Amino acid sequence: MAGLGRNFARFAGCKRKGGVYWAASTAVVAALLGMPLAPVAGAQHPQHPHPQHKEDLKHQVEKLEQSWRAAQLNNDVDAMDKLLSDDYVGITMSGQVVTKMQQLDRIRNRTAKLTRIDLDDVKVKLTPPTAIVTGRAEVEGTNDGEPIHGTYRYTRVYMRSPGGAWKITNVEVTRVGEPGADRRARGGQPSPEAGGPPASGPRRLAKQ
Repeated sequence: MAGLGRNFARFAGCKRKGGVYWAASTAVVAALLGMPLAPVAGAQHPQHPHPQHKEDLKHQVEKLEQSWRAAQLNNDVDAMDKLLSDDYVGITMSGQVVTKMQQLDRIRNRTAKLTRIDLDDVKVKLTPPTAIVTGRAEVEGTNDGEPIHGTYRYTRVYMRSPGGAWKITNVEVTRVGEPGADRRARGGQPSPEAGGPPASGPRRLAKQ
């Protein structure tokens, strides 16, 4: 029995001191004896970060939004290359679906040249390791040789790598309707929803 005890002590990583074996590894002894270990104080599940850590992550994404804006305005292909993931897929303001390489070519060839991007109403929804950004942008410039000017809503998705780097994986841009566009389409007449007469059909004459 004494030999068995010595073998167990050596297997458990115990050290002999004054004829008594002392445990060098609580985890090993607990596992061998079937005892549960107390959780480490302050440990957090990676899917539920501490509130302060969550705010820090949101600030990181907000800064990346400004980095994206600067790269777009300056036609900075290298900066945009670092921001976009290799499997990036975007839907442009004209409805085109583009990959990372296609988007970089659009910037390099100035197919899309933006001279003004004013971001507003930016919101970051954090669901680690993903961050979903929604916002509004006032945009001026040219796209495929056509002048563009107006308000757009966008959704941008970031993914955080195990190393902590954020990359843009998806973008979708949608044009916000201009005020009065419906009226112009009807030849200057207000729409029926606005209380005006229908665009076509007989007019009802007032009784004399």
